[in-house]
Amino acid sequence: MPKPELDKLAAELEAHLGDPHDPASRMPYQRILDHDEREEYPYPFVNLLQRWGVHEYNIPAAQGGRAGDVETGFNLLRLIARRDPTTATALIITSLAFLPAWIAGTDEQKQYLVDAMKQGSRYAWGLSERNHGSDVLGNEMRAEKVDGGYLLTGEKWLIGNARIADGLTVFARTKESGGPAGYSILLLEKRRTPAGSVEELPNERLHGLRAIDMSGIRTDGVFVPDSARLGAEGAGLEIALQTSQVARTLIGSIALSAVDTALRGTLDFTEHRVIFGRTVTDIPYSRRQLAECFADLMVADAVSLGAVRSLQLVPEQASVWSSVAKYLVPTMLERTMSQLNVVLGARFYLRAEPHFGIHQKMLRDLLVANFADGNTVVNLKNLALQLDGLLAAAVEPPAGAVTEAEEHVRTLYGMDRPLPLYRPWDQELFSRGKDDALLAAPASLAALRRLAADAGGEERDRLERAAGTAAELLGRAPALRERSRSLKARLGRDYGQSAELFDLAKEYCLLHAVAACVHTHIHSADALEDPLPSGALLLLQLERLRRHWYPHEAVTDAADVDEVTAVLRRLHRGNRLFSHWQFRLAERTAPVPGTQ
Repeated sequence: MPKPELDKLAAELEAHLGDPHDPASRMPYQRILDHDEREEYPYPFVNLLQRWGVHEYNIPAAQGGRAGDVETGFNLLRLIARRDPTTATALIITSLAFLPAWIAGTDEQKQYLVDAMKQGSRYAWGLSERNHGSDVLGNEMRAEKVDGGYLLTGEKWLIGNARIADGLTVFARTKESGGPAGYSILLLEKRRTPAGSVEELPNERLHGLRAIDMSGIRTDGVFVPDSARLGAEGAGLEIALQTSQVARTLIGSIALSAVDTALRGTLDFTEHRVIFGRTVTDIPYSRRQLAECFADLMVADAVSLGAVRSLQLVPEQASVWSSVAKYLVPTMLERTMSQLNVVLGARFYLRAEPHFGIHQKMLRDLLVANFADGNTVVNLKNLALQLDGLLAAAVEPPAGAVTEAEEHVRTLYGMDRPLPLYRPWDQELFSRGKDDALLAAPASLAALRRLAADAGGEERDRLERAAGTAAELLGRAPALRERSRSLKARLGRDYGQSAELFDLAKEYCLLHAVAACVHTHIHSADALEDPLPSGALLLLQLERLRRHWYPHEAVTDAADVDEVTAVLRRLHRGNRLFSHWQFRLAERTAPVPGTQ
């Protein structure tokens, strides 16, 4: 979707939902917190958003939906999640349940599900099992072949929407021996099976997302017709992993939105709270804390920008981009939330006042982005298995790979660049050593240096320092490759499961993030609105990444922090999303507590 159209669509959704601080709005924090306290599924909000048509942006146009770019659905989910991650998660689950059909289903199967979703039906993604967690090849639910279909027997557990869903797309064993070709995807329509044949398991009480339905199902010989199998028999693992790549990318919207809301609420406090004769924002230590949290959020935003767009432009690299985003965005933003807790002080612990009570809900809800649809270990393992090839290509690029990557990143990180039609079936499970973010990093670094040379005054100095910091960090790739080689030689067969290899994968994610920040600054510059782009913000973003290696060394000074704070304040006072997208948010109609 062209950027002006997406800006307009986002503004329409925001205006429809209204100021979340206003109890009279359609989706206010007060009611959201009430649902959370009572652990009551957010039917009113899900229904409200379905009436608006938000689900249609995750349905392909060929079947009557409005989905063209994954980016559109991702950003609409961000605007919903900034109010309530629970409602956003409920909507994500139905979208993910549809993905196996989008990837591998027939036109008739896609149309059937689209028509059902448009009529308000809800679906769940039946992947995980109680005893196997992330080990999907250990899954035991069986689909025994009989005339005309399958008999489904087993249990799925910790499934979002399982009890309230009309149906589930189920990952089931179709060969007794299991293995990579031993699983298939079946559509189980709960409402079309004999009464009581699909047992709904009890809802599990959660630390965060308290109002979500998180339960499971149990079946014993439930018949599912051949027409309900999505894709070829035995293709279930590949379809499931392709679906997970999308899930890992989309779920970052929860973490981004939680921190956006928490930072916005903290600023409401610090901009008006006077202590020791000045506002909290104007206390140097607090100002740096706020600026650093903003920089963290913008790092995660840049990583997500590329990852979401990669699903359409370079689907053959989806295994890398989705895993980097799924590991880095939640883990980084968990640290950011902890930092905001310190700035907000005792108010972050209060639950009664909705204006600040929403902070503790966001603090809890953010955590789901870390473990759902592949936890930290799963994503690091996926990268670890590909690390040798990724580092080899980054240090000694194959012929032609750099030129191709440079062309790709113009669109991957150029917010105003059109994307090709989304073809989820083109996603591959192994990248063969390609990561365009790192392959194209030298070209964007050179462009950053040219930009610095053309700038004047403080901006020139900041861009030069940013280029120097980025070059220093990206220059760690050869040493990272040598450490990987040395580790492999020392450990031999144990290399692939070693804790040291996982640490190397973490460092690789940081290099990818450095490249993402530079690419976004270069390739989205013309699409950004004042006060972005900002050399000071880019420098602080890179400093925050550098601190993973050098935790006590700064590359910014007080003047840089003041400039980043000025950017943050302008976005806040202008009521814009804390993002490179800078969507216009709903008009503020409710006063900040203590300012009336």
